[in-house]
Parts: sequence; structure tokens; C-alpha cells
Amino acid sequence: MKQFVSFIIKESKHILRDRRTMLILFGMPIVLMLLFGFAITTDVRNVRTVVVASPLSAESRQAVGRLAASEYFTITATVSTPQEAELLIRGQRADMAVVFAPKRGGIQFIVDGSDPNMAQQWTAYAAQVTAGPQSSAVNTKMLYNPQMRSAYNFVPAIMGMLLMLVCAMMTSISIVREKEKGTMEVLLVSPVRPLMVVVAKAVPYLLLAVLILVLILLMARFVLGVPLAGSLFWIVAVSILYILLALSLGLLISSLAQTQLVALLLSAMVLLMPVVMLSGMLFPVESMPQVLRWVSAIVPPRYYISAMRKLMIMGVGIREVAREVLILMLMVIVLLTIALKKFNTRLE
Repeated sequence: MKQFVSFIIKESKHILRDRRTMLILFGMPIVLMLLFGFAITTDVRNVRTVVVASPLSAESRQAVGRLAASEYFTITATVSTPQEAELLIRGQRADMAVVFAPKRGGIQFIVDGSDPNMAQQWTAYAAQVTAGPQSSAVNTKMLYNPQMRSAYNFVPAIMGMLLMLVCAMMTSISIVREKEKGTMEVLLVSPVRPLMVVVAKAVPYLLLAVLILVLILLMARFVLGVPLAGSLFWIVAVSILYILLALSLGLLISSLAQTQLVALLLSAMVLLMPVVMLSGMLFPVESMPQVLRWVSAIVPPRYYISAMRKLMIMGVGIREVAREVLILMLMVIVLLTIALKKFNTRLE
């Protein structure tokens, strides 16, 4: 046991001495959190709006006043006809136009639809603002995220992406590096069992991943203002289960790769693209074609991101995420069993 602990300490010192690795491990989470929290956002802000009305009625003037006073829209011009508004939108001088025509049935929106998702959001916000608080139209009550802040959606997704990349990619590259340098054979003839050498190399990344998790949660709460509505214990417990899954995947990749370049390419193909495209991080899984939904069913971050959104944002209990937790546990068992068997075969 002392020899095993000594290997863990040795590997930890090796990682801490590598400044580039430490920069990647702790710099990447900070940069991505700030980017997704502030720069890459789907929040509706400062939509350039043209008002089409001639003449403006008292009710129309009130609606325009509400648009101008809101933080979502900026009135850039007032024109007489919809054709003039369309010319401004075509010339990229406006994003949408609001046509006030009481005699022809109320309000019409002319929207730049080159980005369909944002166009739908602009229309929904504009309809809500122009209707006013006294409107008899159906009012929408937003649960869990009343300000409609995109950070609430992105933070759990960033957690899933970062923990997977850090644990799987860095672990696989670390072990393959030993193979490339020829030092793995030296480690394997040590008094510690060969399998314990491999496990000892994974333990420091487990501890670092927990530190990264704490860093992400602190930034989410105090920098981005994302609430931790659920139990902190279960958030951390499910995250550690997910970290174990990522480490198992890293061990499996390292058993297949012979060079760091191959390990990096495998990690990028197996992890990066599926995590970004098929996990629900950016695009809802329910909106994907049926074939891609089947493929996304084997992408681990899909279940972790779903569980974190429920635990962190909705504040549910562990029972409400039992399905996701059971799937992650099953994936851990399968991947760890395959990875350890492959390592035993190669070491023998």
C-alpha cells in the first residue's frame, strides 16, 4: 500500500511540475466559463428595432414606449411603410420591425430569419413586451430561469465537457507518454502490481478533476450568478461518478493508442465532437433526427448534463435523476471492465 501511495505522490508531482498541463487543466475551465457565460450567449439584448406606424395611436405609442424602455430592444428608426423597414433589415441596419396597423388586425413582426432560433426568441419577447401587463393574452411564467439567462443552460454543459476532456484525454495521453518514452517498462518491473501502476497514474487526475469541479461551481455561483438549487452533496456525488466514467474511458483509449498523437486524435473523435454535437450541450436531443438520437444514447455527457440541469437549476432530488445515474453507473462498470481487461492482456 505504501508503494502504491508513493506512485500516486510521484505522479502528482510530475503533473504539478508540468506548467503546460496545469495551464490546460485550470486555464481552460476559467476561459470556457467566461466565454459561455458572457460572450457566447443566446440572451436577447439590444435587438435593433424599426417601428412602422403612420400615424401612431395612443395604444401604439404606449407599446413603443415599452419596447424602448425594455433592455431587450433598441429603437433605431421609425418609418412609414413595411417596405422601408424591410430595406433596413436587408441592409443589416435593423434586426426586426414592428408594424402597428390597428385597422388591419393589430401588430405584425418582420424579422431577420437568417438565425431561426434567435428570430423566434425576438418575436416572443417583442410580443410579450408590446402586449403589456394588462393584456388579455396568455401570460407566460418561466420556471427556474425567469430572466431567460443562457448561462443556466451552458454551465451544466460546460461541466460535462470539461470533466470528460480533462479526465479522459489527459489520462490517456499521460499513460501513452510513458509508452513512448519507454519508461512504462521500468514502472512495470517495480514491486507494485502492473495494474496498480496504471490506477495510480489515474488517481491524481481524479483529484484534479474534483478541484476543477469545485472551481466551476464557485465560478457558476459567484461570477455567473447561476444558482445551485439542489443538494450540493448529490451534485458532487453524481459528478464524481461521471469523473470515474471519464477516467475509465481514458484508460481504454490509452490501451488502444501507441502514441500521444493517436491518443489525442482518438480523444478528439470519441469525445470532443460527440460531446459538443450530440450531448444536448448546444442543441436539444429531442430536435435531432431519429438516427442521431440513437447515437446520442451512448454519449455519456448527455446523461450527466441532463442530471446537472435538474439538480442545479430545477433543484430536484436524487430520485428525479435516478435514470441518468443508473445509466452512468452501468457505463462505468462496462467501460472500466473492458479497459482493465485490455490492460491486463497487454501487460501479460
